[in-house]
Amino acid sequence: MNKGRKWIFRLGVAALAALCLTVGVSVAAGEGTQADPLITLSYLTKTVIPAILEQVDGKAEAHQQELVDKLDQSIRDYSAKMEEIVGEESGQHAAVYTVVTLQKGQKLNMDIGCEVMLRIGTAQCVSPSNPGLINTTAGSSLNNGEDLVTNNLYMSTITGRGIKATANTVKVLVRGSYTVG
Repeated sequence: MNKGRKWIFRLGVAALAALCLTVGVSVAAGEGTQADPLITLSYLTKTVIPAILEQVDGKAEAHQQELVDKLDQSIRDYSAKMEEIVGEESGQHAAVYTVVTLQKGQKLNMDIGCEVMLRIGTAQCVSPSNPGLINTTAGSSLNNGEDLVTNNLYMSTITGRGIKATANTVKVLVRGSYTVG
């Protein structure tokens, strides 16, 4: 190559490099302006994400309240239907069970027709004579001093019958008249 062509070639390469540098600087200068800002990690974590989470929480709470309202309405509808079936309108009421908690050594004295179901702990039948209680679940009788079976329903058919707690905490379901002593 002759000296004239090398010079022109070098001048062309230098011009091309200057053009690339100018374009790169102008592109870089255009980023991060007020019209097109750069987003930093601190901006995302301190501003954007909390704002998004606040919106999501608000919508989730509104949806949760909507579901609770629907569930409450379903319960009211179901209760009304059950009261109608049981005969609430005709003045008849279904007997309800009461949760009774006994401490070790306490006695639950049952009136005739009273029912008891042992749910938590251990208890024994208390009776001056046999049979003590009727196990309506198994169709058998329970005598004085015998242990009640958890989740079995027992009925008192004679006065003076009951149960005695043999564990520190005993929970029973009771339906009917009773006293705790």
